[in-house]
Amino acid sequence: MRLLLFWQVLMTFWASGVTATALTYKLTPNEKACFFSYVEQKGAKVAFYFAVQAGGSFDVDYSVVGPNDKIIMDGSKERQGDFVFTANEPGEYRFCFNNEMSTFADKMVDFEIAVENEQRAQLPSKQGTSPEQTSALEESILKLSGQLSTINRNQKYFRTRENRNFSTVRSTERRIFNFSCIESLMMVTMAGYV
Repeated sequence: MRLLLFWQVLMTFWASGVTATALTYKLTPNEKACFFSYVEQKGAKVAFYFAVQAGGSFDVDYSVVGPNDKIIMDGSKERQGDFVFTANEPGEYRFCFNNEMSTFADKMVDFEIAVENEQRAQLPSKQGTSPEQTSALEESILKLSGQLSTINRNQKYFRTRENRNFSTVRSTERRIFNFSCIESLMMVTMAGYV
C-alpha cells in the first residue's frame, strides 16, 4: 500500500509540468542583467520571485517583458517581489534586473522563475477503489504541495530579512567601533595637553 502511495505521489509531481530556475546573481554597478524563460503554451502560470540579499540599500529595478516586447510588470527600487501571472502568449519571457542607479554598490539578487503548465496526471487507481477516493488523495497531494510552496516562500522571505538585519548589525558595529576609536584618540590628545 505504501509503495502504491509513493508511486502515486511521484507520478503526480513528475507529471505536474513545472519547470523552475532558482539562481543567485551578483549585479555590478551600472549593470542591467536579463534572464529568459520560454513558455510553451498559452495560459501557463509563471511565478517570479526575487529578493536583494546584499548591497547598497537592498533595492533594485526590475521588469518582466513578454513576447513582442510587451511589458508585463516593472518596478523601481524594490527590495523583493513575489508575483504570479498568466502567460497570454507562448514565447520567450524576459526577466531583467537593473542596477544602473548605483555607482559603487554590487547587489546580490536571489530569484526564481517557475513555469507551470497545470496538466494534471491521471493517477492509476487500485482495483476496488472508487474514483472519489483517488481524487480525494490527489486533492490532498496538491494541497500539500501548495502548502510546501508557501513554506518555501516564507523561508526565502525570512532568510532575506535575516541577511538585511545582519547587514544592519555589521554597519552599527562598525560605527560604534569607529566612534570609540575617535573618542579614545580625543581623550589621549586632551590628556596630553593637561
